[in-house]
Amino acid sequence: MVSFKIAKKETHFRLPISVENKLSLTLRFLATGDSYTSLQYLFRISKQSISIIIPEVCLAIIKCLKENVRVPRRPDIWLEVSKGFENKWHLPHCIGAIDGKHIVIQAPPKSGTEYHNYKSTFSIVLFALVDSDYKFMFADVGCQGRISDGGIFKDTEFYKMMQNGTLNLPSITL
Repeated sequence: MVSFKIAKKETHFRLPISVENKLSLTLRFLATGDSYTSLQYLFRISKQSISIIIPEVCLAIIKCLKENVRVPRRPDIWLEVSKGFENKWHLPHCIGAIDGKHIVIQAPPKSGTEYHNYKSTFSIVLFALVDSDYKFMFADVGCQGRISDGGIFKDTEFYKMMQNGTLNLPSITL
């Protein structure tokens, strides 16, 4: 899906870095947080090129997959999600599973303890809502690591939609 967005044309000067290598490099970086220096030795690509490739591939992934991360907007879709949790996990009336994941970063300059978390590292938080098949329905990335999961949740667009009633959740009848 992303190959046509990140592929470069072959020139007379040199062959471009392959789409496969760009994607592998980016996924490795996102999964491990390896430094550009260690990645340059692993993939035999310069740090300068890596610093261009990773943002380029991330942007392509976001553009290609953003339609796959969608909060349901109709009661019947929420009921389908709920049925999935009941059938697969035996959790009745569940419309999603939420959690936060700390992603370790280097402290931004002059940030003090803004990104310092309870694990004594610096991080940003990926906060997500998934359905019973672990498919993302909502994701929020970038909140400072010092903030609790509850604080992060209260600052998300999903929480605001829940509060103002625009999620169109089905009414519960017991």
